[in-house]
Order: sequence, then structure tokens, then C-alpha cells
Amino acid sequence: MDRSRIRIFSGTANQKLAKDICATLDVPLCDCSIKQFSDGEIWLQVNENVRGADVFVIQSTCTPVDHHIMELLLMMDALRRASAKRITAVLPYYGYARQDRKDKPRVPISAKLVASLIVAAGAHRVLSLDLHAAQIQGFFDIPVDHLFAAPVMVEYIETLGLKNLTIVSPDPGGVERARAFAKRLKAQLAIIDKRRERANMAEVMHVIGKVQGRTCMIVDDMADTAGTLVKVTQALMDHGASAVYGCCTHPVLSGPALENIEKSPLTELVVSDSIPLKKRARDCKRIRQLSVAPLLAQAIESIHEETSISRLFD
Repeated sequence: MDRSRIRIFSGTANQKLAKDICATLDVPLCDCSIKQFSDGEIWLQVNENVRGADVFVIQSTCTPVDHHIMELLLMMDALRRASAKRITAVLPYYGYARQDRKDKPRVPISAKLVASLIVAAGAHRVLSLDLHAAQIQGFFDIPVDHLFAAPVMVEYIETLGLKNLTIVSPDPGGVERARAFAKRLKAQLAIIDKRRERANMAEVMHVIGKVQGRTCMIVDDMADTAGTLVKVTQALMDHGASAVYGCCTHPVLSGPALENIEKSPLTELVVSDSIPLKKRARDCKRIRQLSVAPLLAQAIESIHEETSISRLFD
């Protein structure tokens, strides 16, 4: 790879992941000053020459979501005004992705608004990981490379040597994701029919599929308060599952998430480092974090070299 024209920057959201990606690519993480005025306003300056460069900005729009989105927008605007040849927004976690449609009167389509802001700020393309809904790619009027953490997760799950494995989708909308895991792991598939009464509250209704006497692996894109994860786990145990594991790409883990996990019969929750874990979550023995840095590094290298990254979609 020609490293003379590639530049990688990072906001403050997940600098460890950015450093791991740079270490994998053997390129330095470029210098950028990010400060705050006393009223919370962000001040930013790019400290390196980017004229004519192929620039990648790594930023997970996790908590505090709005602050990290604003960092991303300001950095891309600065890079655009500094004459970067191409700017790729690398979004390991895309905030507001759950608000991707008008499901009630007079509500915004927030995921579309964020996409429009990213394009307006100067992004030429987007590299994302496990979007909440694949259709969000259509909200961008620029190319989007949508990767999946499945290869990383499946490789780890295989090392566990789980017998009589059933992959479980926590809702009908996640069946495609769960089916992909089941196919790779040569496992059975089950689906949870649940009804969400209000935000962050879920009621499990039915288990569709055979789980009695089997080891279950719940597969989802994110765990927020872990309410759904815990209720699905309990429903599976009530239906005779011998053990229940969880697997999600984005460990949002807000509010009572850790308490919910620690009180549940969940054996282990496997997550990626798309979002950095807080110390308490890192210390939780039931949470295993895997790195997606090599996966994202391969995608960045392919984008820079203008080669296909379709092999990474599998």
C-alpha cells in the first residue's frame, strides 16, 4: 500500500480503535487538536498537511452522541477546506440509526438527517459497520461500504465449541442477520416474537423454533439497556434451553444494562470494540470484547487502493 498519500484521523469517541487500525496498517494516526470552550462549543484544528491526500476520519457516534457527531462534522469540514482529495467517514457505530422511519405522526427520520449532515460536511464516502437497518445506506447520496462484524464473531464462537447450537434472532427484523450466523456455524435457527410497548421496554411473547436442551446464541446488532437481551434470555431458559449466550456488535450498554446482564442467566455476552467499554463493563466477567480493527483496516486499505472489498461483506 502506498502510505505517502493516506491520512487517518480520529475524533475523541474511540481513539483506541483508531490506534489499533493504524497499527494494523502500519501508518501513524494523524494529529488533530480538539478542545472545548467553557460553554461546551467545540474547537478543532487539523495539525497536518492534507492537501491532495486520501483521508479517513474514524469516529463512532456513541455517547455523548451529539458531541461526537459534531466533532465528526467539524473535522470533515476542516479537511475539506484544507483541500483533502477524498474524505471517508469511518463510522464503526452509527448513532440515531434506530430512528430510520416515520413510525408515528410528526416524528423526524433522524438517521436520514444525520446522513445528510455527514454528506454536507464534506464526506465523499462512508465506511460503516453493522447498521441497525441496511436500508440506511440509501439515506446517503455517496457510496457506502457496509461491513459486518460476523466474521470476527463467528471465529470466536467456533472456539467455544458449543454443542447443539441454536442461533436466536431477538425479533423478526433480525432474522437475516441470525440466519447468516446459523449458516456459517451450521446451527439451527429460532426467532423471538416480541412486542415493544415503548422505548427501551420490550415484552417477549413467543419462542419460534426448537430451543429445549440446546445451547442458544442470541444475535443482535446492539445492546442498549440490555432489556431485550435479558428478557429473551429468560424466555429461552423458560423454554428449556441448557445455556444462553449473547452476541452483539455495538455495546451501547446504557442505563441499567450492566445490572440487567449481571442479574440474568446469560452465560456470556460477546461484543466488538466499535464502542469503547467503560471500566465497569471491562471488568464484567460476562462480557467478552473482540476487536474489529483488522476488519476495518482491510476495508480502509482496499478503499485507498481502489480494490474490491466485497470479500469483507461475507
